[in-house]
Amino acid sequence: MYDLRPHFEEEVELGTNLLLTGPPLSGKRSLMLDMLADGTDHGDGAIIVTTKDGGERVLKDYAKRTPYEGKPVAVVDCVTRQQGVSDPGESDRIKYASSPVDMTGIGIKLSEFLQAFGDRGIDRNRVMVHSLSTLLMYSDLQTVFRFLHVFTGRIQSVNGLGLFSIDSTAHDEQAMNTIKQLFDGVITLSEDDEAEIRLA
Repeated sequence: MYDLRPHFEEEVELGTNLLLTGPPLSGKRSLMLDMLADGTDHGDGAIIVTTKDGGERVLKDYAKRTPYEGKPVAVVDCVTRQQGVSDPGESDRIKYASSPVDMTGIGIKLSEFLQAFGDRGIDRNRVMVHSLSTLLMYSDLQTVFRFLHVFTGRIQSVNGLGLFSIDSTAHDEQAMNTIKQLFDGVITLSEDDEAEIRLA
């Protein structure tokens, strides 16, 4: 089980994928980073797929939450190459997809990190994707749905915990309902209320 405290009084099964939905600035990214940092403190692997901020910035934010040197923390950066940085150079910490459209690349980089962590004997991993809204900006709903079907399945198959954020104001109801089908639960954030979790 993955313990979601102190954020929620819930434990979820291994292989659970959760969708965090809410308007911009409702704290989705911050909550996901906190939930990953809790895992890092207990020896879980952490993999952050970022479609909004460069990998270096994400790691800087992560370091404010937990000291991660020597721990299994990694970033799949879908931003830096798209901004025209020719060869940022990959490391044990950061791997690069060419852009948020490169969903095959994103999947491959995730698998490489999961493999590397597995080789180190780490069998519990928390994975976050920020944000699905960026993927939907660049690709159609069907393409993103197919990608997520495979991606959530991969997390399930390795007994991970998947956290995915989406901007609830940027997509119509049909798109939101389509995406929600793929998840085991939804965490709803609003600008003023407490975050609410509903598990399927």
